[in-house]
Order: sequence, then structure tokens, then C-alpha cells
Amino acid sequence: MRVHTSLAATGLALTTAILLASCGAAPTTQAGAASSTAAPAPGSGQGDTLHLLWLQAPTILNPHLATGTKDFDASRVTYEPLASFDQDGSLVPFLAAEIPSRENGGLAADGKSVTWKLKAGVKWSDGEPFTAEDVKFTYDFLADKATAATTTSTYSAVSGVEVIDPTTVKVRFRDVSPAWSLPFVGTAGLIIPKHIFQGYVGAKAREAPANLKPVGTGPYRVVDFKPGDIVVYEPNPYFREQGKPFFARVELKGGGDPTSAARAVLQTGEVDFTPGLSAAPQVLEQLKAGGKGLVVPASLGGFSERIELNYTDPNAEVDGERSSLKAPHPFFSDSKVRQAFALAVDRTTIAAQVYGPSATPITNAVVEPPTVVSPNTKAEYNLQKAAALLDEAGWKDTNGDGVREKNGVALSILYQTSIVPARQKTQEVIKQALESIGFKVELKSVDNGIFFGSDPNNTDNFNHFYADVQVYTIGNNNPDPGAYLESFTCAKIAQKANSWSGSNRVRYCNPHYDELFQKSTVELDPAKRQQLFIQLNDLLISDVAIIPLVKNASNLGVSSSLEGTSFTPWDSTLWQIKDWRRKAS
Repeated sequence: MRVHTSLAATGLALTTAILLASCGAAPTTQAGAASSTAAPAPGSGQGDTLHLLWLQAPTILNPHLATGTKDFDASRVTYEPLASFDQDGSLVPFLAAEIPSRENGGLAADGKSVTWKLKAGVKWSDGEPFTAEDVKFTYDFLADKATAATTTSTYSAVSGVEVIDPTTVKVRFRDVSPAWSLPFVGTAGLIIPKHIFQGYVGAKAREAPANLKPVGTGPYRVVDFKPGDIVVYEPNPYFREQGKPFFARVELKGGGDPTSAARAVLQTGEVDFTPGLSAAPQVLEQLKAGGKGLVVPASLGGFSERIELNYTDPNAEVDGERSSLKAPHPFFSDSKVRQAFALAVDRTTIAAQVYGPSATPITNAVVEPPTVVSPNTKAEYNLQKAAALLDEAGWKDTNGDGVREKNGVALSILYQTSIVPARQKTQEVIKQALESIGFKVELKSVDNGIFFGSDPNNTDNFNHFYADVQVYTIGNNNPDPGAYLESFTCAKIAQKANSWSGSNRVRYCNPHYDELFQKSTVELDPAKRQQLFIQLNDLLISDVAIIPLVKNASNLGVSSSLEGTSFTPWDSTLWQIKDWRRKAS
């Protein structure tokens, strides 16, 4: 799940895209691939330098240990999946020779396996051959619980991966699986090399030098990486497409703010591409007059901004961890308090006045594709009704300090999010509403690199969730929302035992939800499965496991000098960077 990721296109850090804990002194590393003396393939790398700018700098280049879009994006330049989805939701082969089907024998008649044929002759950027062994190893790597991989939701239905021959691999499922196209597809399906990582499976996964020195099959190889600052790429000398990629050097830089990023692409031309054009519309219009770049609208797919209420107590420490399952939240365990909170969120005003005309208020956890979007939910902003609910539940201000309490517990919350102007404005809007009905609200803004960091020792990240409320963007990075919905099951709760790599950060645990989800994993009738997804969504909303906020469109900044760019909501914006080139002058 790209908590995407991905998707800083809104200027909002997508969960899935997360930084390591510190942006402090970062070591400079020379990629292992760079040690190769092989020259670029004939015709490739004849262009100049392609300058990319992300608002957040990548901090790790292993997509199976990453938790945020910036790291997935930076990894995607080097690593490839077997296939990915284009903007129409159709599968496009990358390392696969063809897309499996019943007709070509790829899809088993019993629905319990899929066989992928791989492209022959593909090499890693160090010259070693890519084979089916690498696909199997990638599964073995992420399936080891001690690895604490962040992409396991995509592989939960897999029972094993079998190498048939060097260019054929079979993925077996525990039962019939309608979601055969989740494993090894898109940003959660990037294949890593066995010969590089085989000594780093399990607890040693984060010690692998290749986390900073990737060796991939993609069009570019990393030659320099300063975590929290910049990644420098050069053409992969073993890339299989003749004459590609086109640039001699790619620099992916992190940092800055939305307005400076927009200016760099649209006005000064210092940068060729940025996914973070979240500056105000009037600012973008002014900068576009510079004539150096274009504002390209792009769908964010299944991603949306949402509020999470912690189901566990962030202040009680149990067995060395806070937000422990053994310590329920002192007041969000009361469903009426959660419902009152939801009634105090004015999504319409936030969408219109904070996010602008490209944003729409939403009421669902699943917002794309349309076939799985629930028609059953609705949003209501009603402070009077919210106050009545709190009264009914016995939460009253007995001492006149403006804060409701019950049995000695006050409705006092810590509300955290990452530093993005729209999120800080949203915090203020919601704080004002909550305090008007008897909550006490403390706001906390965390550096993006820290908030979305995947370091298990970083207690300020969103995985630890050492606060009562938090907000960020996340969603399904695949037209099949199964892996995303699995993130709300009991088994996926982030906790110390899994190094806080679980994707259920809310700590929501509902056996009925888990039962419905299991049904969705084996339902082969597409219509019935879609209904199960809608039921799952509706349960999340009625239980107030999350509070959907807004769905925003994405604006990409693209240099007028570029051609060959194409984008999809179901993969990184860099998924086809092999085709990017400079227009002839």
C-alpha cells in the first residue's frame, strides 16, 4: 500500500511516502551499481540533466521498507514490478513478458495460482541476470516477519512462490484469489535482487547497504545518494530498451515549499518536474506567465485526506510501548464521543476554503474506482447534535472550565499532523469547532521527514501514533482496494511486536470487519466482491474508525521542454521515466 502512497502531488505527504527519522547530517553513499564500469547502452543518456524536485527528500531506497511516496518514487526510478496499471486501469507489463490470462494459461482454472512469464535477457544494473529466482526471493524477503516489510498487505493471500524455470514463476494463493494482480504489481510489487539482499532477510533487513545503494533493472541506476537531500542517477548500462533512457543524469532533490517549487518549474525553469504544485491557484496562474512550464492535472486515484482517532491510549505505557492494545483510549473507546467528533468536522468548508476548487469533501474510505465507492454514507456538520451526544454519554463540564469530563477523565486531545500549510489550517478549523462543544485541543505539527519516517525508534511518526488524533493522506494504490482495506484488520495493527510497521495505525479491531474482509479475499464474483468492499467501507464509517475529509486533485509541474511524459494514478509519477526526453530545439 503506497501510503504513496504517495502523491505529494497535492503538496500533502502521502503516507504511504515517508521519510526516515532525521533530516540531519546525512551520509553520502556511492551506489554499488556505480562501481560498474559498464558504459550506457548505445544511444541512451545522450541528453542533459533532468532536474526533479520533491517537497520531501527520500531517505531510503528500499520500497519494501519505505512508508512514504517520496521513497517509493525515488526507488521506482531504479526498481521495476512485473506489471503496473495505467490510467485506464489496464495492466502494462514491465518485467513480465505478458499479462497472465485464462487464454494464455497464466491464470489457473481453480483461481488458486497465477503464472507469470518473464522477459528474457533482462539484467540488473550490475550486469547480473534477472531471473524468476529474484521474484521468489522478493517474496521471501518481505514475507519474513522479522523483516517488518511495509508492503505485506499486498501479499497476504500468497501461500508461496515457485520457480518453474528462469523465466517462469508461479504465485500460489492460500485459497481462490480474485486479487491475483496485487502481488508483484505497481509500487508494492518492485522486485529486488537476490544476489544483493540474500544476506539481509529478517532482522538484518535494515542493515543492507543496498537500502541506500540500490541495484535495479530500471532505466537509471543510483550513483549518489544523500538521504534527506538528493539522489543522483545515471543511465543503467544494462537497460533492455535500445536508446533509452534519454538523459545523461537525473537529480531528484528534496526540500523547499510549494510556492518555490512552482516557481522553479513554471517561472525560472530551474526544475523540470515536481509533483507538489500545491501553491494557491492565483499564484500558479501568475507563475505560469513565466512560460517555462505547464500545470498538468492528474488524478490521485484512491488517495484522500482523512482524520484518524486513536483507539488506544497514547499516554499510557504498557510493556514498553504507548498506544498499546492493552490500554483502550480513555474516551474514544466511547462510540458517542467518536460520533460527536465526526459531527464537528465541517468538511465542506475545509474543502472549499482550505484546499480550493480542486478539492471535494468526501464521506468514504474508498474513493476510487467508482465501482467500489459506497453510495450509503453522508456527511453531517452539526455542533448542536454533537454536544447533545456528549451530554447523552455523560461527558459534561462540571467545573466550568469549558472542558467536558467524566469519571475524572477530561476530553483533552493532542492533534498531530505533518507540516503542510493546508493541514495546519485544517487543524485550526477543527480545533475551533471542537472547543465550542467542550473538547480541549492541543495542536502539534511535525516535520514531514519525521512524521512519515519509518524508523522504529522514531516515536513522533504516524506509525507510533503517540497522539489522540492525526491527519494525513492515504488510500488504495491499485484499482483493487483489497490490500488497502486489509490495513484496518486486527492483524495489521502497528505495535512494538512488528516494529510499528503495521498499517492499522488507528488500532481499530472489529472481528466482524475481519470476517467480511476474509470473505472478500475468496469471492470470485466481481459484483459480490464489490459489495463486500462497500460493506467494509460502510463499517469503517459507521464505527468512526476514520473520518474522511477531502479528496484533492493533483497538479504536476512539468517543464515545457519535456516530452514523452505520461502518468497514472496507480503508480509513481516516475513510472515511465524511461520515455522522458528533451524536445528538439
